[in-house]
Amino acid sequence: QVQVVESGGGLVQPGGSLRLSCAASGSIGSINTMGWYRQGPGKEREFLARIISGSSPNYADSVKGRFTISRDNAKNTATLQMNSLKPEDTAVYYCKAGVTGDGRRLDGYVEVWGQGTLVTVSS
Repeated sequence: QVQVVESGGGLVQPGGSLRLSCAASGSIGSINTMGWYRQGPGKEREFLARIISGSSPNYADSVKGRFTISRDNAKNTATLQMNSLKPEDTAVYYCKAGVTGDGRRLDGYVEVWGQGTLVTVSS
C-alpha cells in the first residue's frame, strides 16, 4: 500500500557528483522519516543519511560533508546530493520511508524500502 521508488543512479567519474531521488506514494497519512542507505559489493547495508520530521538531518561519518539529504514534504520526495564521489561509494543505494498510514487503506506505521538504484564510481 506504500511504494518507494529511487532514481538517478548511474556511472560517474571519481570526484564527480550525482543526485538521487526518492518518491513515496500510496496510502500515506504522513511520512515521519526518509533515509538513504547503501550496500556495496560484498558489504552489509549501511546507513547514510536521514531526515526525521521536525528534526535536522543526520549523516554517517563516512559521507558527512560530501552528501546532502533534503525532503519535499508536499511531494513525499527526498533527494540525496552526492559530491566528491569516490570509487568506494560504488553501491546500490536504497531509500527507506517511515510512513504513518492514511487510516483508510493502511493503519499504523510501516517502514518501506525501495528497490534500489546502482551508483558506479569509476574512471
